[in-house]
Amino acid sequence: MQNNIGQFFAKQAMLNPSREAVVDTAADVRLTYTEANARVNRTAGAMSSVGVAKGDRVATLLMNGHEFVELFFGLAKIGGVTVALNWRLVAEELSFILTDSGSETLVFGSAFNDVVTDLHGRGAEGTKVTTWVHVGDAAERPDFAVGYEDLLAAASEDEPEIVGADDDLLFIMYTSGTTGLPKGVMHTHGTTMWAIITGAATAEMRKGDRYLICLPLFHVGAMNPLLTTIYGGGTAVIMAQFDPTRIWELFGEEKIDCTLAVPAMLQFMLLTLDKEAHDISTLRWVMSGASPVPANLIETYAAMGVEIHQVYGLTETGGPACLIGPDDAIRRAGSTGKAFFHTDVKVVGEDGEIAAPNEPGEVLVKGPHIMAGYWNRPDATAEAVIDGWLHTGDIALVDEEGFVYIHDRVKDMIISGGENVYPAEIENVIVGVPGVKETAVIGVESAKWGEAALAVVVKADESLTAEAIFAECQAKLAKFKQPVIVEFIDAIPRNPTGKALKRVLREQFPGPAEV
Repeated sequence: MQNNIGQFFAKQAMLNPSREAVVDTAADVRLTYTEANARVNRTAGAMSSVGVAKGDRVATLLMNGHEFVELFFGLAKIGGVTVALNWRLVAEELSFILTDSGSETLVFGSAFNDVVTDLHGRGAEGTKVTTWVHVGDAAERPDFAVGYEDLLAAASEDEPEIVGADDDLLFIMYTSGTTGLPKGVMHTHGTTMWAIITGAATAEMRKGDRYLICLPLFHVGAMNPLLTTIYGGGTAVIMAQFDPTRIWELFGEEKIDCTLAVPAMLQFMLLTLDKEAHDISTLRWVMSGASPVPANLIETYAAMGVEIHQVYGLTETGGPACLIGPDDAIRRAGSTGKAFFHTDVKVVGEDGEIAAPNEPGEVLVKGPHIMAGYWNRPDATAEAVIDGWLHTGDIALVDEEGFVYIHDRVKDMIISGGENVYPAEIENVIVGVPGVKETAVIGVESAKWGEAALAVVVKADESLTAEAIFAECQAKLAKFKQPVIVEFIDAIPRNPTGKALKRVLREQFPGPAEV
């Protein structure tokens, strides 16, 4: 049997026809597996009707909702490839991804009409998109787009011919690049199937669980749980976007069993918790990652009867790498646990040998769920995956019992509110500001976001202001990437080869940021 991820809904419609499959809380849409599979089939037909064939990339610019689910699984059935766009990006960033991926179809929601109209106006120079599909009220539809629901209405609910499986491409998910340009991580039906099996075999998930998706579905941290939930015949309850008050209400209203939230989200949630009004009696655990979970946060939730399971994963691994469960979460606070079931993890020194206990080294991950490579980047793929081992660029320690502690980032990545921010991308924008001689960007502590970007700048023109730098960043970078502090100095400290000594800059500007 070939593995086509799109078949999940067809299988569950046969096994659990009347069970709720998808609950879209923003649109107030509830679909059983039978109903969801019918819409997935219609979506497959709709995409075929606009010319999508096996291997074609279809970009989505959508808030979380049932339409995203239908598109992903519908495209999977006909061999289409989903390119889920980060809706926090600005037009210039989106234009690069659309062009790089070769996407000729873009499906977008009304919330993004302005940025999509900008992209459409750029013509062939800005993107290769020729088909624009609008999700939302027809009254809000731009005149250059066709309606998603109109396409579905004209399509059949019958099962389409299944095209693509195993080693065929399923989705491309772009991650920020250390060179300033994002790279498209390629996952196939096969690598995704193994990521799902690995998660299901390791995490404390049960058949029929009701899982709350509150991270954006353009993140693997939301995509993997969605797929694992459908694979297990559970119910995916979807929030359009995270809301620290509404999430407590949904735990009770939808009888949620489990979810995933980054540490910053868990902190925000505590500020809105009403222990008298909020019912969390069904909530067993919350998986959390992107940065270490503070021990006091784990203990606070444990006192409420909610387990925090710290996870370490990457887009390149399809999600899984390491996980720690409740038995060790407090005793080994700060650890991300041990490798997932179908995953090998090792920490190696500069000589390539396994590091001694409690000695720092680079994290390497191996497993059948590792990416197929970076889209159109064989050079970057060859550099990242060597003899089947993914070189993560993360520094970790492993203790005597085999517990992994993520220690630092080789490439100075900043994690702000759960989002990966690469300094090089910000530096490329700032260096283009008139009056800037040189710049280096570092992360500083932020009580609100975990980390925030601080830009250190050397002036070539004394009239240069911080406001000019902020303005350029606001025009060219998503908000979560924009520096919150600009500091001017006489020279960037560098080593003999010219590399900026960011360790020295961190000592000079320790923060914290006032955000």
